[in-house]
Amino acid sequence: MKKITIAILALIILGMLMPAGFSTDSNLVITYGETTNANSNYKSDVDSFFVKQSNVDLNNVVTKVITANQVNQVSSGITGKSYSSNQILSSAFLDLNDNDNLEVTVDKSKITTITGDMYISALKSAGITRGHVYVTSPVSATGESALAGIMNAYEEATNLEIPDNVKKAASDEIYTQGEIVENSGVDANELSALVDQVKEEVANDNVTDHDSIVNIINNHVQNNNINITNTDIENLADSIEQVQNVQGDVNHYKSQLGSLLNSTSDSGFSLDGLLNWFKSFVNGI
Repeated sequence: MKKITIAILALIILGMLMPAGFSTDSNLVITYGETTNANSNYKSDVDSFFVKQSNVDLNNVVTKVITANQVNQVSSGITGKSYSSNQILSSAFLDLNDNDNLEVTVDKSKITTITGDMYISALKSAGITRGHVYVTSPVSATGESALAGIMNAYEEATNLEIPDNVKKAASDEIYTQGEIVENSGVDANELSALVDQVKEEVANDNVTDHDSIVNIINNHVQNNNINITNTDIENLADSIEQVQNVQGDVNHYKSQLGSLLNSTSDSGFSLDGLLNWFKSFVNGI
């Protein structure tokens, strides 16, 4: 009788400790492009990629839909493009439980333009340096719209809003590189490496002048023997200048995010630990 009473009491305490909506893990978020979300076959294909790559049970994942309107709020001001509701295919899965470093796994068989390194560079421009992101599409897609979903996923998982000017700067970086790859045929990985080198030099020397950034890009273009046009260089300079100009907001967001992730990682509470304690406690009576 004593054993049963203590067991019941422990279960009551465990129930009180469980947060509402415990069936989902807020550190796991999928953002579906609205075209993908509206098609059950498309959605199944996307889910299959996420499960295969991450080995995560998607039944416990928070899901959101990224609409054409959300993408257009960013893209129209950068590229002038406007997407319809049947063009938002790219989807992303964020696993913030895996948060020691920032890693992006891209389905190269479906995402045609944006590479994992490009996503990583843009996310770091937004102050994001941890988490594992997976990106795919049910059919061929550039992958540009996925960045909006990725940033939305981080906001959902952390309950921290990324400043709008930071989102725009990171998105501009993705769209600019995507345009150059599509129009100039330059190797995407080479371009991404070039952008990282330039951003590092600009940040280290705190360069904000447009012409100075253009000169830095030209130097790296020549050193790396990359063939891009003067227009490409000007557009890259505009993009990197934007990133540099929002560093104050980036650093503030990055500090908030780091504090949140560190406090979560260092927390002494663990449901698995509590369950193990309960089992051993009951078995030991």
